[in-house]
Amino acid sequence: MARIAVIGAGAGAMAAAARLSVAGHRVTVYERTETHGGSLGRYARDGFVFDTGPGLLHLPAVYRDLFVKTGRESLEQCVTLTQVDPASRHLFADGTAVSLPNASRAGVVGALDRALGEGTGARWGDFLDRAGTAWDRSRRPLLEEPLPDDRQHLGRDPYPAPRRRRLLRSPRQAATPAEVGAWELADPRLAALLDGYALSYGLDPRRAPAAAALLPYMEETFGSWYVAGGMRALADAVYERCLARRVDFVFGAEAVRVHAKDGRTAGIELADGTSVEADHVVLGAQPAPGLLPVPEEPPAGARDGRVPGRFLVLLSLRGAREAGAAHRTVVHSGDPGAEQDAVFGGRTAESPTVTVLRPDDPATRPDEEHEAVTLMVTVAPHGPVDWTDGALRERFADTVIGRAAGAVPGLRERILHAELRTPAETAADTGAEGGSVPAPALAGAGGAYLHNGNRSPLPGLYLAGGWSHPGGGTAHAGMSGALVAGLVVEGDGFRGSQ
Repeated sequence: MARIAVIGAGAGAMAAAARLSVAGHRVTVYERTETHGGSLGRYARDGFVFDTGPGLLHLPAVYRDLFVKTGRESLEQCVTLTQVDPASRHLFADGTAVSLPNASRAGVVGALDRALGEGTGARWGDFLDRAGTAWDRSRRPLLEEPLPDDRQHLGRDPYPAPRRRRLLRSPRQAATPAEVGAWELADPRLAALLDGYALSYGLDPRRAPAAAALLPYMEETFGSWYVAGGMRALADAVYERCLARRVDFVFGAEAVRVHAKDGRTAGIELADGTSVEADHVVLGAQPAPGLLPVPEEPPAGARDGRVPGRFLVLLSLRGAREAGAAHRTVVHSGDPGAEQDAVFGGRTAESPTVTVLRPDDPATRPDEEHEAVTLMVTVAPHGPVDWTDGALRERFADTVIGRAAGAVPGLRERILHAELRTPAETAADTGAEGGSVPAPALAGAGGAYLHNGNRSPLPGLYLAGGWSHPGGGTAHAGMSGALVAGLVVEGDGFRGSQ
């Protein structure tokens, strides 16, 4: 039985902790804040309840596997999962709108043809076929296996972009989502749809590899799921599973240094000076400067060191949610290029893309005569933009509310209270530099969009959570926990689930 210290109590860290404890190890989690969950936070006021992180779950199989491997009760016995249908509604700058059904390729194709014109559905369907090929080529090495030392094959883009003939010039293939949209989708609304997926994950459509096609493929193939009570309920369930497996938690305990002795990990030092001996250390958070005794790599996908964050407007509304309202509506920017310039150039956008979340869940509102609505925008991190500036926060919130008004009838007149959550709050809550939110790992671009491997150069030190392989997002964080547990239990010969 090994002594294992886990730094951080986010989803990936707790997933690793539960699996390692079941394997017979003595596991203690040290969390700098006073609660578990990491980015899966919650804000409550006057009977209104909001998630302060992701609002929907993708690839629930990751957590089904976690619960199967760590106890008798299944995931569905611990939380209530509901498929969101439609998966999303989209409002485009030209005034057209489309609702996309959940996990139905034929349904999506038909909906696009009816709303945007004959042939648009077929183009999107053909694109998803190519995205499916990219998924098949990269799923196992990108998601289910530890990141290998030799990553050359992951530096090649798995998306099979058709060659585009050009007069008197060599054929070209789309290398980014923006080029896929312009050359293959051939409709500005379909291009906005693809750009919106990339941007929602914090990726620049003009620079990310075309392999970002995996993101809409993943959502539209495996579906979008809502956790009753909000995503925080999932974090609570994983925490309870850890407790049931006798994982110890120490809250208010910030790790400031990982100790090494004789060339391997020996334990951690806490901010109060306490030294904790450990045979293995699992880092489940973005490493702070000086924490690790090994060289630190820059965040994946950050060409200039900046990874976007999220701006949230949590709205307590008077008036009932109308029948048939979509759970998720995306209001697309009227000027996508300008928005991308702003987000990745360290400014606020004048016409941001806004995701509107309206869960039909009694647990989120005081009664049936009120509604809890979340507005979410991808924005530049804290630093380039001073998200502590009260006037700037209010101005941008007013812009976001104005953009969202087309998705929620009578929005401004219904507001009882608006709570703002910016990258500054994310930084304080999670410790992530600038309140950045890591994107999922992507193959292609010479490996620039991969994350640090789960096995560090220092023996006995492992990395879990969104800042490590296979990257950000609740499902990906859960995968990282499984990979770390496999490496600790089975050693360097571990190659992932079969």
